[in-house]
Amino acid sequence: MASDPSPKVSFSIVKAADLETEAVMRVYETSGLAERRPLSESGRLRRMLDGSNLIAAAYDSETLIGIARSISDFSYATYLSDIAVDAAYQKRGIGKELIRITGEAAPQAKIVLLSAPAAVEYYPHIGFTQHMSAWQLPARLR
Repeated sequence: MASDPSPKVSFSIVKAADLETEAVMRVYETSGLAERRPLSESGRLRRMLDGSNLIAAAYDSETLIGIARSISDFSYATYLSDIAVDAAYQKRGIGKELIRITGEAAPQAKIVLLSAPAAVEYYPHIGFTQHMSAWQLPARLR
């Protein structure tokens, strides 16, 4: 079981405008999420951030170390598009806390996500149930 986050780690809901693209890129790179996100296109990453209306962030002092990036209607569904924690801070409960405060920001909405292959075993341990009828249509096929 993951331990509690370090006391020096702080969490908050932030606006996309308050996040530096380079800091988010660094977290994606150090978390392992980079291989599934368009980090070579900084403008596209910036649009991903700007299009998100619910972002939870974790900081060690002033340094961004984790992010949960979502799109929510705050009533029925919150799509948790990205959850990334710097590898040096993983297994401390930071990701779980980012998900908790995301849910707290939209308490009536269920949280829906598509898991990275390496994280499939993680989500059931923190209360998620698997949904067998999720579908996606890649942009290249439209």
